[in-house]
Amino acid sequence: MFLNRVILIGRSTREPELRFTSTGTAVANFTIAVDRPYLNAQGERDTDFIRIVAWRKLAETCANYMGKGRLIAVEGRLQVRNYQAADGQNRTASEIVADTVRFLERSREGAAANPPAGPGAGPGAGSGPQEPEPGFPENPFGADEFNPEDPPF
Repeated sequence: MFLNRVILIGRSTREPELRFTSTGTAVANFTIAVDRPYLNAQGERDTDFIRIVAWRKLAETCANYMGKGRLIAVEGRLQVRNYQAADGQNRTASEIVADTVRFLERSREGAAANPPAGPGAGPGAGSGPQEPEPGFPENPFGADEFNPEDPPF
């Protein structure tokens, strides 16, 4: 069995670029900055800038709700493709084809800009905590019942 799965957490470096194919399919391109987990010789973290491609409804959701600097998680697959550039040289491009994009923090514009949960955005696609369902208490277990000194059994 083969596996091609990538999970990244980083900040978007620009607004997503939304386009449509000749058949009307939405496609969005954007880049995220992901810090490496170690320090370089100068004591600083190096950053990788990774191209992301989202298709269909997910592309539209990203274009509508993601802005520059937004902390996001992307889950998808690595795709490497070859093409011929305008100068005739053969080139290789590596990118992540997103299956899920999750917004990990509230939008700077406020709660009104939060995307609706729906197909293509994946579970947890909205930023920030979700509102409880009508008729359900905010904390069904009660705030007074938890004591960190109690044993877990």
